[in-house]
Amino acid sequence: MVTNHPPFTPPRGEAEAINEQERLRPLVDVSVPGPDLSSGGLITGVDVAYDDARDRVVAAAVTLDSTDLSVVEEATAAGRVSFPYVPGLLAFRELPAVLDALGALRRSPDLIVCDGYGLAHPRRLGLAGHLGVLTGIPTFGVAKTPFLYGFQSPGPERGDSSPLLDGAEVVGRALRTRPGVKPVFVSAGHLIDLDHACAHTLRLTPRYRLPETTRAADHLCRQALGGGWSPEAPSGAFQ
Repeated sequence: MVTNHPPFTPPRGEAEAINEQERLRPLVDVSVPGPDLSSGGLITGVDVAYDDARDRVVAAAVTLDSTDLSVVEEATAAGRVSFPYVPGLLAFRELPAVLDALGALRRSPDLIVCDGYGLAHPRRLGLAGHLGVLTGIPTFGVAKTPFLYGFQSPGPERGDSSPLLDGAEVVGRALRTRPGVKPVFVSAGHLIDLDHACAHTLRLTPRYRLPETTRAADHLCRQALGGGWSPEAPSGAFQ
């Protein structure tokens, strides 16, 4: 159960949300390797989907065994959308439901993987970084598209990569998880560095382009919404 965070209160408007991101950004630490899960551990994937007709958001948290990627536990949470859509502030729409889903798990994970961004964000605090700082759990993001950031296409083989760049600054990595298939975009969130985030991403993609954590959480979200959600749909705007 993930409960080691203060109650989350959505900000009152865009300016307050940006101020909160600026406050939390210095707390991010992406200088450490993160957990060693080679001999076992729990990895939780989180994903979010929206029911626009009812103005509701659904979050799913699915925990996998790091040794064989089998599902250990899963939980969902739903609620009203509590913050308007603003590019760069999407985390404030998703965090209440994500934290509720994580809180419904019986066991706290060793690592969280988000369908979204960490440092690859205009203020270097995407959903993965924000969630990591709030929970104190190592977290990183794997996105389906690079959005504003530039990159050179990595080599064609699994494991080939190239830097994801904001000007001259490396904010993530384009990582090929399947030979000849378009890459995913990995960015460190909190308490894990980019090299280890990419290594975990490769271990989580033995058969498909997207991590098994993302696939499982996406499937659970679609179940909660009654179907109609595609695991290859775009991640959305900056989180």
